[in-house]
Amino acid sequence: MGTLTLIKRNEKRVFEVLIESKFSSAHFLRQYHGADEPLHGHNWRVQVRFLGEKLVEPEQYLIDFVEAQKILDGILIRIDYKNINEVPPFNNLNPSAENIAKWIYDEFKSAHPMLPPSKVTVWETESGAASFCGTLKD
Repeated sequence: MGTLTLIKRNEKRVFEVLIESKFSSAHFLRQYHGADEPLHGHNWRVQVRFLGEKLVEPEQYLIDFVEAQKILDGILIRIDYKNINEVPPFNNLNPSAENIAKWIYDEFKSAHPMLPPSKVTVWETESGAASFCGTLKD
């Protein structure tokens, strides 16, 4: 589900679009306080944000919700119901919420370079999340 908000940033008025999705996966952190964590699972939640000043014409949207959701779903299917530690790049990179957020950001930016996300937030638990923020082009 997506939402559209008009916000002010540095005295510029910009639009913000949000999409969200969920996935379930197992992971463990390598060398967590000196030892590998036990394998455990989470029901993860992901929110992807987009910021921009101009809307696409003639539709007058910042980004198509349906297109954005398809891209996100295509990224998440690669780690949904899997041991994330076995999925590249996490076979070498610790699958922390921070690294997963950056990976989703990078994958989304590659799939949609015209409007990369401004921020990706990954909730590992109901009360704990990590975000990776991109930059706005001036």
